Amino acid sequence: MARYTGPKARVNRRIGQLIYESAGASRALERRDNPPGMHQRGRRASNYGAALMEKQKIKHHYGILERQLRRFFDRAQHMKGNTGANLLILCERRLDNVVRRAGFTKTRPQARQGIVHGHFTVNGRKTVSPSYVLRPGDVIKVKTRDNIKTVYQAVLADRSPEAVDWLGVDVENLTVTVLGNPGRNDVSLPVNENIVVEFMSR
Repeated sequence: MARYTGPKARVNRRIGQLIYESAGASRALERRDNPPGMHQRGRRASNYGAALMEKQKIKHHYGILERQLRRFFDRAQHMKGNTGANLLILCERRLDNVVRRAGFTKTRPQARQGIVHGHFTVNGRKTVSPSYVLRPGDVIKVKTRDNIKTVYQAVLADRSPEAVDWLGVDVENLTVTVLGNPGRNDVSLPVNENIVVEFMSR
């Protein structure tokens, strides 16, 4: 289960958005919002560079690498509707993203770690794959061990769950129900997915 392990603050600065939500990366973006490097300020990206940057946004935001993004893209091409929107919706339906958006963790890497360590079940079965794509009707539940439940109860007590129409969050029982598939407007990442589709179709 490969993931990006490089400097997250530099990614935030390069993209110009809070992609990585950890405290250190957030502070770094607040202090210096210009891209890293000596001669990057005011530099205009080429069409290729702009398209690559949009693709990098998706990869870093959802914590996926090139091969997995390519698999999602191939799958999105065979679905009805807009390929770019389908790509983002598939990413939104990943288990680690749903755990994060339900408010059980502060960041997606934290959600990924909890899933890999077996803290969550999907429909009553332990699921350790952060990339598991959820469907309407699926129920995610925190494992019924007191020490694990205490961790996620503390996170939820510290911050209110994000209002997400396609998810039903039961804070008391630590469960999330997928009420339906998300739409394009439910994607929180500001990205031009059409450029990404053109870029990946070459």
